[in-house]
Amino acid sequence: MPAESGERLHQPGFAEAPHYHGHRERLRERFREAGADALSDYELLELVLFRALPRRDVKPLAKALIARFGSFAEAIHAPDARLREVSGLGEAAITELKLVAAAAARVTKGQVKQRPVLSSWSVVIDYCRTTMAFADKEQFRILFLDKRNQLIADELQQVGTVDHTPVYPREIVKRALELSATAVILVHNHPSGDPTPSQADIQMTKQIAAIADPLGVAVHDHIIVGKNGHASLKGMKLF
Repeated sequence: MPAESGERLHQPGFAEAPHYHGHRERLRERFREAGADALSDYELLELVLFRALPRRDVKPLAKALIARFGSFAEAIHAPDARLREVSGLGEAAITELKLVAAAAARVTKGQVKQRPVLSSWSVVIDYCRTTMAFADKEQFRILFLDKRNQLIADELQQVGTVDHTPVYPREIVKRALELSATAVILVHNHPSGDPTPSQADIQMTKQIAAIADPLGVAVHDHIIVGKNGHASLKGMKLF
């Protein structure tokens, strides 16, 4: 069993290996043999932190992250400023967490691009939640589709405050026409965690559809995501 960088196995003439050395290898072995489902959220965070903190027992830090943010997903998507408030979590470790978040978003975006959006709705929802559900400010994103409902572009239009994002319906439709899109899916997040649409959300969706429809651009849906789930305005028959 190879020693990690900066860690020596217990051999004559060497200092005794750190107590967490065997734990790390056992955790890695469990992940290799049984997969991520066999690990708790804090154990998965430990695996992420191993590379950034090779000479520390990271279990207490991983547990502290879960206690503070609630879950693996919320920890890796937490704002940098809030992560820096966690004692013992330096820039290298924060970078590792953000790398995992970026990789998850890139994978789900690739899955959305591979097939018609309307025939892979669960993949679209996964992508929207991975990308936006845990953000601390409201974001408004648009998925632009061609006549085959393939993704042309995915653009973050606005970033607002904790409970508001300015949206400009005419600018959205103008951008759709620039891209030769025939349909759009509107997406935004509720940092509160509750994806229930507000009256303002419903009214804004109707305004965009009213401008887009006469110009040949369909509004397929408006999806609201939060850490507690998602809501589809079309599915709720709200526009």
